[in-house]
Amino acid sequence: MAGKMLAIGECMVELMQAEGGLLRKGYAGDTFNAAYYARLFMPADWTVAYCSAVGTDTVSDEMLAFMAEKAIDTSAVRRIENRSAGLYMIHLKDGERSFSYWRSHSAAKLLADDAEHLRRAIESSDLILFSGITLAILAPDAVETLLSELRRAKAAGKTVVFDPNIRPRLWDDAERMRRTLTDGARAATLVMPSFDDEMTHFGDASIDATIARYKSLGATNLVVKDGEKGVTLAFGDAPVEHVPATPVERVVDTTSAGDSFNGAFVSRLVAGDKPAQAATFAASVAAGVIGHHGALVAREKLPAA
Repeated sequence: MAGKMLAIGECMVELMQAEGGLLRKGYAGDTFNAAYYARLFMPADWTVAYCSAVGTDTVSDEMLAFMAEKAIDTSAVRRIENRSAGLYMIHLKDGERSFSYWRSHSAAKLLADDAEHLRRAIESSDLILFSGITLAILAPDAVETLLSELRRAKAAGKTVVFDPNIRPRLWDDAERMRRTLTDGARAATLVMPSFDDEMTHFGDASIDATIARYKSLGATNLVVKDGEKGVTLAFGDAPVEHVPATPVERVVDTTSAGDSFNGAFVSRLVAGDKPAQAATFAASVAAGVIGHHGALVAREKLPAA
């Protein structure tokens, strides 16, 4: 049955070191990466759209053209004068990455300033995905605007997917970070946290504790990612299941490991897979992604759905 997925957040210009001291340009951002991988494996009768804001400059024009080239619907991306896209650079060492960011004039920080635009985008969608980074870049009143619309979507029976994707450097206060992420989880039907982050920032002693905390907030379904140890699934009243990670011969770049898992997972749920089937496939996609450079890996380099 046809449907629409909407990912909400920030897509940025990505710079990566290349041979000869040059830099290679791309486009990425956690929720956009998830949308990209969802589009690769989503049933053909589903639309994948992105909700954000960009500027009116050439950089923003090129970003929108890139999204369209990747079959991502950009009708929910607003254009804002005197703003542009954010920029980040990836620094790689032994497959692990660190980042430098330039996003003070990013238009995406204003993505929730037009409440009617946001409402129309969400109301026209069946599955909505957002992240802790989406919340981190917004002003407090804009966070409440977004969460209010997501709570409406949840109450209307839509699937609302939340990856806490905790990035402390994006928050000015640790307590506000925890409080806002908790509010984000309350608006979701499916939460997809990383256990290391939950242990570090929420003090969870075990994956079971993470599951219990999010269930108590009203999240019906949980996918707890734990790196090379695999993922743990807690869907409704079904027994908790563990799905092992796919072995990786060589780690090249972990930039989009979690994002690719998220996108592939929701695409297979939409296609009718059981959660464990979807997680097994998503783990194989993530394993393929981290074996290549960059956040967005071409479909021909990844497993077939």
